[in-house]
Amino acid sequence: MRRRTTTTLVLAALLATAGCGGSGTPAPATSAAPAAGGTDPNATVNVRLVLEPTSLDLTKVAGAALDQILLDNIYEGLVRRTDDGKVAPGLAGLPEVSGDGLTYTFTLHKATFHDGSPVTAADVEDSFEKVIADDSANPAKATFASVKDVEAEGDSTVVVHLSKRDTTFLYALTGRAGVVFKKGATGLDDSENGTGPFRLHDWQRGSTITFVRHDAYWGAEKAKVAKIVFRYIPDENAALNALRAGEIDVFTGTDADQLAAIEDDPAFTVTSGTSNTIFVLGFNNERLKDASVRHALRQAVDKDGLLATLGGEQLYARTGSHVAPTDPWAEDLTSIDPYDKEAAKKVLNGRSLELTVPNIYPASISDYLAAQYREAGVDLKVNTVEFAVWLDKVYTKGEYDLSLVAHVEPLTILKYAQPGYYWRYDGEDVQTWTREAITARSEAERDGLLKKVARKISEDAAVDWLGIARSTTVARRGFTGFPKNDTAARLNLSGLTAAAG
Repeated sequence: MRRRTTTTLVLAALLATAGCGGSGTPAPATSAAPAAGGTDPNATVNVRLVLEPTSLDLTKVAGAALDQILLDNIYEGLVRRTDDGKVAPGLAGLPEVSGDGLTYTFTLHKATFHDGSPVTAADVEDSFEKVIADDSANPAKATFASVKDVEAEGDSTVVVHLSKRDTTFLYALTGRAGVVFKKGATGLDDSENGTGPFRLHDWQRGSTITFVRHDAYWGAEKAKVAKIVFRYIPDENAALNALRAGEIDVFTGTDADQLAAIEDDPAFTVTSGTSNTIFVLGFNNERLKDASVRHALRQAVDKDGLLATLGGEQLYARTGSHVAPTDPWAEDLTSIDPYDKEAAKKVLNGRSLELTVPNIYPASISDYLAAQYREAGVDLKVNTVEFAVWLDKVYTKGEYDLSLVAHVEPLTILKYAQPGYYWRYDGEDVQTWTREAITARSEAERDGLLKKVARKISEDAAVDWLGIARSTTVARRGFTGFPKNDTAARLNLSGLTAAAG
């Protein structure tokens, strides 16, 4: 056992991409016949996704594209996150927590990896110790900032000691930092040995990733279909054509044009849920030091008009800070920096700025921003780049004026306490309140502090929040049981069913 203490106070970024080869694992042979009028356990379901990973290694490669398909389906943790955001038992039951909040004791269920070997406390200890190691490259390392050490007691008991109280620790365990790998696991770039209800079957780079049901899954609820094929189709027209042609059964990443084209078609059903996906117009606070300029940049954009052009309230909602409506610390802050073109023009007229945008987002957003800023007297150059370029130039090096990206993870509000994050926002009050929120002795105390953080970052115009996306999924009739909330962040398909016949 190693004893390590990390000092970073906020969650690590989960924004990037990932992607690579295939495992060649054979598909399972299933013999169950579909029940008449029921569901088909032998079904293959085709799911449209937008952003393909570049690697499958959750321990090294950042990216919501990995979390979206791997968490819950291939890999599991001691606890899991339900579709409504609750923490529930996973590979272990919910922990016993000491009175001082520093010791968490977990008892493992009798689970197995895909190769048939049992999950032991030693596997958990090894997995968690690698996350907190000094040389750890895990993108979610900061979510374990409070973990001091991990001890395996026998085969089925795991004890985690924290260096300080952490009201986000259990939630962090539901993310990639909490994934349990087999001790000594290697080759994670393009293979896996998880514990989940699906196994990796094949990866055709640039096209598809295929999962097959793990019939020896340890849990009580086996996957209800035999095969899932993730089809990566970033082009909106091509994706819509594939849906209409019957090549896609479940369709995520729906935009206004696609929705308008199929919402009255009886062949499809449309499900809308909540989301943590917030479109952030990032400000480089090191370059835009003058708060009056940042406030004016926010006032120059008519958010209601923007969201109307993107599909309106069926697909998007306003938010005045980095909070989702479901966050317990949410309040309506949209009255801060309301749209005021003339006030913005007085501050911004004659300025030249560059907006760096990944090419995975609709051009209509950057076109709208450019038009709004022209009206406020700003010469805005739009620089559209590959996502990998955005990661290097903006996210890593901070070489930008303005940037546009969708943040999909919950608790992103904690990143505003990290001065080195790509916004380069350095607010002492926010850092203090965030530390106090993490170590709070009750959820009510935590929520009150994060409410203060949310208001402060808006009053400081740390960035601008263009809107929050609703989680909208289109499915061919007969396909049910898919999650409806936060599907851009994780897509648990173990409950997905396909109608027989």
